[in-house]
Amino acid sequence: MTNPEQRKNAEVFRGLHSGIEVLLLPNAWDVASARIVEECGFTAIATTSAGVAFSLGYADGQKIRKEEMFEVVARIARAVKVPVTADVESGYGNRPEDAAQTARAVIEAGAVGMNLEDATGDSDRPLAELALQLEKIHAVRETAITQKVPLVLNARTDIYLLQVGDPAKRYDETVRRLQAFRDAGADCVFVPGLRDAAMIGRLVADLRCPVNILAVPGSPSVPELSKLGIARVSLGSGPMRATLGLLRRLAEELKTAGTYAAMDGAPSHAEMNQLMNSSRRQKPEN
Repeated sequence: MTNPEQRKNAEVFRGLHSGIEVLLLPNAWDVASARIVEECGFTAIATTSAGVAFSLGYADGQKIRKEEMFEVVARIARAVKVPVTADVESGYGNRPEDAAQTARAVIEAGAVGMNLEDATGDSDRPLAELALQLEKIHAVRETAITQKVPLVLNARTDIYLLQVGDPAKRYDETVRRLQAFRDAGADCVFVPGLRDAAMIGRLVADLRCPVNILAVPGSPSVPELSKLGIARVSLGSGPMRATLGLLRRLAEELKTAGTYAAMDGAPSHAEMNQLMNSSRRQKPEN
């Protein structure tokens, strides 16, 4: 992808956060899943770090080698025509310099957006210090300027997902963090683990910027989230895990009943060949 083309894709992707319709992102974990999502008519592709890690034999939580993560992002970006945003966990390091290197790697992979979370993986200190997280956001922004690609930054706090701190204080701390992320240069803010409709609506009103919600069973529907002012809805590793759930049901059916009904609805071999043949880049790299 040429630099002008990547810049254009980044601007297109940023614009999708402020449109009339909610930006919907059923996250992909490999080229095949990305092509299926693109073929269904979605306007952008988001990767799932957990899904990528699981598919390569790693647990979630920055256990995967970052080079392997970036290679998957690059494969997806080469295969689709729509903008790609990469989930790169906490930036693969604790320093602002690490976040800058990660942002550069995301751009070099051909993506035009990235998720950056504040989880540390340390149960004694589950969230990064706010000042450090803001330095990392600034580093991402500076890298995007240097690389001349207006990377769309989705800054995430895991307060609700990890149930950090006093439940009565979680909302105020979430707003404090997300407002700081917004003011530091995040284009969108992300609060996985929040499902209550009234609280989601309150959050949108308090933040006055694009907000991303992680949709799971029991979350408000997309029309409901749209009415609440949500700009972006993603599914995280849900699609990948749902696919594994189908595989489990298929295997159980084969083992117990000796039948194959669970494979009904699968894309045909010819259809998958066509999807791969019509992907943006068909030839393997040397």
